[in-house]
Amino acid sequence: MLVRSAGVKSYVWHWLRHLRKHAAADVEILAFPLLGKDLPALDHESSALSRPQTMARLALIKLMNETGLPPVDWLIGGSQIFHGTNLMRRPPRRAKLTATIHDLTCWLMPDVHSPGNVAADRRFGERILRRADGLIAVSENTRQDAIRVLGIAPERIRTIYSGIAETYFQATAVSRPRPYVLYTGAIEPRKNLDTLLDAWKLLKPSLRAEFELLIAGPRGWAPQETFARIQTEATYLGYVPEANLPILTAGAAAFVYPSLYEGFGFPVVQAMAAGAPVVTSNNSCLPEIAGDAALFVDARSAAEIASSLTRLLESPPLREEMAARGRKRAQQFRWDTCAKESLQFFRGVLGSL
Repeated sequence: MLVRSAGVKSYVWHWLRHLRKHAAADVEILAFPLLGKDLPALDHESSALSRPQTMARLALIKLMNETGLPPVDWLIGGSQIFHGTNLMRRPPRRAKLTATIHDLTCWLMPDVHSPGNVAADRRFGERILRRADGLIAVSENTRQDAIRVLGIAPERIRTIYSGIAETYFQATAVSRPRPYVLYTGAIEPRKNLDTLLDAWKLLKPSLRAEFELLIAGPRGWAPQETFARIQTEATYLGYVPEANLPILTAGAAAFVYPSLYEGFGFPVVQAMAAGAPVVTSNNSCLPEIAGDAALFVDARSAAEIASSLTRLLESPPLREEMAARGRKRAQQFRWDTCAKESLQFFRGVLGSL
């Protein structure tokens, strides 16, 4: 909650709120370090706390990571479980250790990440994931990657699907001058936006005249050349606040997400819940998550992406069919379900099942 992030920050914010909602009366769920019980509005571009509060807590984490002082055990009191994130390098010794595995891209595709991200994730893997008493994987594909890549015993990892905000299920379309195809997500190499732009150029001129390509998301570590293309070959909306994303998504004639790898794929599930027909990649967890509610493509093939977009844009009946399938499929991904299964997981880690 203290740093700029996208999917992981959404996960922590919604997950924590719903864990507290469904926890038994004698269970207390705290946010470390000293984040309080009332979470502010979710904002991916800034910390949940004021600048002085944020700097003080980040300094505390850095002190613990680099020196071991003060020990985490002092700060968490008699807590029985500590759920670590990749900000932590020195887990407590007395509490049971758990964590969530979101994806393994820093091992499988290090070239699409910054060197700093790769180093941080690999330290997290060595110091937290390999030592944890139990782990949550956000998809079965991610679970299998962790077993294969990190050598973690299968019985230590449980697949618990993430949820999405209820506002997506209730969203009504935003009005724009032209119908549009939408991508949402960070502007980074893994999201494969150069291939999307290549695919857009392959569409018939009549379709590109009728439909607008919108790209919404904070600028990550994409090359300047990619960012320049986005600004000239599409309509770039920049970072869209979390509260505005559902209505933007609901208004899309098609939602396109040609990612090279996903651990869960929040934008795809959000699009399905909002009733936007989805075109997405046939790799990683995306077929597992989207099921029969998306048109799947080879993410590296601009021609396949263009072909599937053309099918959707030229066929209103197909768009209606895929939208209906998406709404039905998205019902499987609710935060209430995720929280209840996570609480059961924690009880299992404590040996109380």
